[in-house]
Amino acid sequence: MPRKLDLRSGRTVWSAYRAPVVPTSPLTRDAKTDVLIVGMGISGAMMAETLTADGHSVICIDRRGPLKGSTSATTALVQFEIDQPLTKLSRMIGRASAEQAWRRSRLAVSNLAARIDELSINCGPSRTQSLYLAGTVLGPLQLRDEAEARRQAGIGATYLTPRPLAETFGIERDGAILSHGNIALDPRKLTAGLLLKALERKARFHAPVEATMIEDSADEVIVATRDGPTITARHLVLATGYELTDIVPATAHQIISTWAIATRPQSPKIWPGAAFIWEASDPYLYMRATADGRVICGGEDEDFVDETRRDSLIADKSERIAEKLGRLFPQLDTRPDFAWTGSFGTTTTGLPYIGAIPRHPRIHSVMGYGGNGITFSRIASEIVSASVNGMNDTDAGLFAFNR
Repeated sequence: MPRKLDLRSGRTVWSAYRAPVVPTSPLTRDAKTDVLIVGMGISGAMMAETLTADGHSVICIDRRGPLKGSTSATTALVQFEIDQPLTKLSRMIGRASAEQAWRRSRLAVSNLAARIDELSINCGPSRTQSLYLAGTVLGPLQLRDEAEARRQAGIGATYLTPRPLAETFGIERDGAILSHGNIALDPRKLTAGLLLKALERKARFHAPVEATMIEDSADEVIVATRDGPTITARHLVLATGYELTDIVPATAHQIISTWAIATRPQSPKIWPGAAFIWEASDPYLYMRATADGRVICGGEDEDFVDETRRDSLIADKSERIAEKLGRLFPQLDTRPDFAWTGSFGTTTTGLPYIGAIPRHPRIHSVMGYGGNGITFSRIASEIVSASVNGMNDTDAGLFAFNR
């Protein structure tokens, strides 16, 4: 069952904003359901909302409780731009597949915005433009090619040369791609809102409950829990974030640690357009503003998951992130009000693994989200719900474990 990880440490900025309480109860006896979801973070919440809307009975369990895993560690830049640039992804998986993955990612952001609106979830969503700055991975010429590749795929992108970039956004860089249609939101409020909608539709939430063993047959899955009761379901969804279960096949998946800071609220005009900003560099810096004028900035990623070492680096990494932020925007007060670290899974291509586990058609898993956790959670809810409903999502093959 899940390898236990301490998914985040430090004090995240989202603790400054109160999210609704999601009630749970102990699991005291054996239970049956259409779908059992393991994990009550953003992925599990989207899955529960989608499946209950389709009329399925749903049980969610989590060994910590709702909203207590890595969801709080996200900086919640909900963007369609995949970690792997379109030009690079095309060389890895072919142009047609790469374009389709990018288009599906863009569609997922639009679908999520529409769903938040439809359900009236109070998570402060705002449509935000984003700037992808020239850096060590893509210089100005490659960035121009990237903008052209996106346009050919039907994805709007404007290449900015240094002068308009400086005049419009006050940023001194060799070039940037300007995009529109991403979302800024509060990830804990979104997760709580989705879970509460599922609860209204009679979903059952049990926590803390730890799954210890999975047995599946042709027509059901039985999950044993640490305290004794078992849950029998027609389908099992593993939405355990970066804590992978042993049944999930070894893939080109690795765990990365990242660090982030949030400043105190600044003057209302932090930078023009309050765009998301990230760099075509490795490791890259990424930043956004909150509704009350804080700047959230993260980066300095490293490939390891030693939690003690990761946590011990918070002070040093925070200082470095604040310094980089200050170089980009000298007018900001970059002193951290909050500093935290978290771990996440990533894949070589930047595309997640979503779908039924090979040889286990009733067990679905979602993993390898990289920097697009919330966007890919939306795609996962669409692909898995189609599968549970006996249908095939047109893009399932792009994200399948056996791709």
